[in-house]
Amino acid sequence: MTKASRLTVVVLVLAAGCWAQNLLAVQVRGKQQWPTEEADKLYLSACSVVQREFGGARPVRPQVTLVLGADKNEARLDRREIRLIKWNPYLFAQGVVAFAFEGLMPPDERLVVARRAMNWADSTVEIKAISK
Repeated sequence: MTKASRLTVVVLVLAAGCWAQNLLAVQVRGKQQWPTEEADKLYLSACSVVQREFGGARPVRPQVTLVLGADKNEARLDRREIRLIKWNPYLFAQGVVAFAFEGLMPPDERLVVARRAMNWADSTVEIKAISK
């Protein structure tokens, strides 16, 4: 195997590892063209912005499936899919931000926060009720 062949194999293996690490899967229906590097860059950027704006120390990397060639542009929370008719970087970034924001607080933490909100609401008393 030549040096160029080995280098190509190493680059492909590293690229595949980075793509898998980002947790972004892509399904293409038809002969859609989409920029792999731009999608990867937007995914990381959207996750980083959400983490800086709202998150803590834990990295935000939601698992997302991009479906190109869908019937309509939408984000399906239940399936963790961003469905686009054709590649649209702005809509893709919006979808990643939505999934990243949801990933900031795992379901068990949401329950704890909801329980705390209920306790706080029950522990407050209107001043009118005290003065009677």
